[in-house]
Amino acid sequence: MFKKGLLLSGLALVLAGCGGEESGTEEAQESGSDNSGEKTVIQVASHLPPMTDVVEIAGDVIEDPYEIELVEVSDNIQYNEALLNEEVDANFAQHEPFMEIFNEERDGNLVALQPVYNAIVGFYSPVYDSIEELEDGAEVAIPSDATNEARALMILDQQGIITLASDAEHTATVEDIEENPKNLEFTHIDLLNLTGAYEDGVPLVFNYPTYISSIDLTPEDAVLLEEDEDNTFAIQLVAREDNQDSEEIQAVEEAFTSQEVHDFLMELSEEGHLEPAFEAGE
Repeated sequence: MFKKGLLLSGLALVLAGCGGEESGTEEAQESGSDNSGEKTVIQVASHLPPMTDVVEIAGDVIEDPYEIELVEVSDNIQYNEALLNEEVDANFAQHEPFMEIFNEERDGNLVALQPVYNAIVGFYSPVYDSIEELEDGAEVAIPSDATNEARALMILDQQGIITLASDAEHTATVEDIEENPKNLEFTHIDLLNLTGAYEDGVPLVFNYPTYISSIDLTPEDAVLLEEDEDNTFAIQLVAREDNQDSEEIQAVEEAFTSQEVHDFLMELSEEGHLEPAFEAGE
């Protein structure tokens, strides 16, 4: 069964459905019930489609007596803070390198449990029809957070546009660029504002399909796409060390790898938005 909630900027939880009662995680688990019997409510924080769509589908198929409540957040910070502070039970909004940086910075205990899908990220251009047209000294907009900055730079490195230090990999920054033959100028922009950079005419802009779709672009419009065969940056179901082995989280994991979720992801895969990172029933 599925419910929906909203996590406000002050990390206060307001339930948007099923009566709209205020509740924390423990209250929901202790008192959550319906006319058919007792329910254990499991709160999963997420941010934007298709991540929120996956949570909803998982909520529709999870086995009794469990019920998933989607807790929507408004930025890329709240879902980890809420999980760390035990205000939710799990989250679904990030790849493992992003989570690891959070753990390092906040002395966190978050754990990546299951890769679900790999978003097809890449570079978009309002100026060029192909990457071969990239001009000397062009501005390149990349994410300001550490893991997505590295991801963007790794794409350029893979294509031979820049050369990164051999030991940089998932921690790469612009300081690790050893060769930049086109003298590209890198601008750091918050992930949520990269679409605006495209609209402002920045020649080359990194972005996710989730965000770029707001201006009617898809990965088919990209001039450069990532090759991530090992699913390093797959969007993961994340819990905490203290609850990762609980029956509740195991039930959530089974729902997230259900045939129904896989079928939904395959539909988006056909549109070029993402690739499933699991086989149904895993």
